[in-house]
Amino acid sequence: SSGSSAPASRPSYTDEQLHNALLNFYGGSSATAETCGHIFGFGNPNHEMSMLQRITATTMLDYESKLNGGQDNTDDAAPSIATLLEQASSFHTAHGPILPLQSIIQSKSPCMTLAAEFKRASPSKGDIASHLHAGEQACVYFGAGASVISVLTEERWFKGSLGDLREVRLATTELANNNNNNQQQRPAILRKDFITTKYQIAEAAASGADTVLLIVATTPFNVLQELINFARSIGIEPLVEVHALVELDVAISAGAKVIGVNNRNLHTFQMDLVQTEKVAEELTKRGLTFHHDDCLKEDGDKPQLSVCALSGMSSAHDVDRYRNVGVGMCLIGESLMRATDAGVAIKGLCLDPKDYAASQSVSGGAYTGGTKMIKICGLTNPKDALVACRAGANLLGVIFAEKSKRKVSVEQARDIVDAVRKFGERSDRMEVRMNDSNKDTPLSALVAKSRALELAARRPLVVGVFQNQSFDFIKEMVDKCGLDLVQLHGSEGMEAANSSNFGVPALRVVDIELGSDGTEEEKKDRSSMDTAAAILSKVTSDPIAILLDTSIKGDKHGGGGTGKTFDWTIAESIQNMGL
Repeated sequence: SSGSSAPASRPSYTDEQLHNALLNFYGGSSATAETCGHIFGFGNPNHEMSMLQRITATTMLDYESKLNGGQDNTDDAAPSIATLLEQASSFHTAHGPILPLQSIIQSKSPCMTLAAEFKRASPSKGDIASHLHAGEQACVYFGAGASVISVLTEERWFKGSLGDLREVRLATTELANNNNNNQQQRPAILRKDFITTKYQIAEAAASGADTVLLIVATTPFNVLQELINFARSIGIEPLVEVHALVELDVAISAGAKVIGVNNRNLHTFQMDLVQTEKVAEELTKRGLTFHHDDCLKEDGDKPQLSVCALSGMSSAHDVDRYRNVGVGMCLIGESLMRATDAGVAIKGLCLDPKDYAASQSVSGGAYTGGTKMIKICGLTNPKDALVACRAGANLLGVIFAEKSKRKVSVEQARDIVDAVRKFGERSDRMEVRMNDSNKDTPLSALVAKSRALELAARRPLVVGVFQNQSFDFIKEMVDKCGLDLVQLHGSEGMEAANSSNFGVPALRVVDIELGSDGTEEEKKDRSSMDTAAAILSKVTSDPIAILLDTSIKGDKHGGGGTGKTFDWTIAESIQNMGL
């Protein structure tokens, strides 16, 4: 059984029931700022519950209903904690003991530990990959280098189950046993859920979990401390999740050793990849040891803490970013669940710093195989934009060019921008961070800028496409619609693509001209290498990237939308020349 099916019917709860469940969890009338001051909305009885609080309260009420369903001597009764712990003991006798999370993380140094996540759906993204088989996907993760497998077991919003977790544990254990000639340890299994009770921790242990997630944002200090101590009493080192620095105080005071920093604010569903770096900086200020590289030291103690980055990562650049501040584990889920080949995607994360250094070496070739970005253009409504986002598009084009039959209004563009921002869990324009190094020549500048665009476009960006229109008009559309980038698709010239002209970076089209009959006249006189060299001789450091497109000789309207294909080996030649 895949374990993916949820109960046939689940009760629904009123806001009052959910609110009361949270208040009781916080301690009722005896709750204090000392134990609950870090919790969103505490002290304000009229505050609107966040999605995180709704899910947590719903989970609590579901468990209350489950545990009140009967006694152990009835057929439909939930097992007691004592029974669950007996089941856990039997499970571990049959399938191997619990693995220590912090030791696993520290043992991977200098390589980044990967926690690969199995997640069928989420509240913000809907269905992600509901068709995948938990055990099979986990084995792909493990075979490609994941040392931890995270399994969402929440049923209503994430469509997971404890059946998924058990299946993952058994499948990866069997795979490790079959490959014992490689002496490869099985991965640790994380139960990721909205845990508020010892019962859920015992339940996780009985299903084969090695660790559990505890979320500080919804948990009173005294309860968090009790849950950490209970988990350790049965051999489990929990992953304690924080987002804000005030939550870090609570986690440290409660005795957490493995701290996960969620870059996503679970109250607002806004993403900020800087959060992990802020926590690392704060731990350094406090003199607490956590740096992953320090695990290599033969003399002296291991670091006191291990820091893990949670949410928002999808590339080797992300992994290296956090490696540089001492993070020991990255948890990556959605991008792996959506990947055509999750094993290849994991290899591409460059968990070993040597692999990352080799991938970035210009002497080894600026271009490495594999698609970097996909641009879907001519979008006219939010529904289509979201289809493109869910399919993995990086750049979403909305056309303002006068001649286009897909030209959009300000209102259409604004609606698309709003939908894309919500999908990408952001509330503002995406900033493309430029690296000031390696800009000695226009080509090296363009290489650096193209890589910056690749990084920024991990979350989809909206590009406004313009053709021979005034700078004032383009700037007005950028401001009114909230565009992330512009694309100049006329005869504006390279210098026109300077970001100072519009306040955002610009893509610049390079026309590959065909004859009036659509044949490639250029090829009669020059090779694709010659054409590529000619293009590179004219680039400047103004655009963020260049875009090659067909134009027809004699067409007064400029390129784009011709339906004709130019010689794509020109693109290959440009890449081989270093761009």
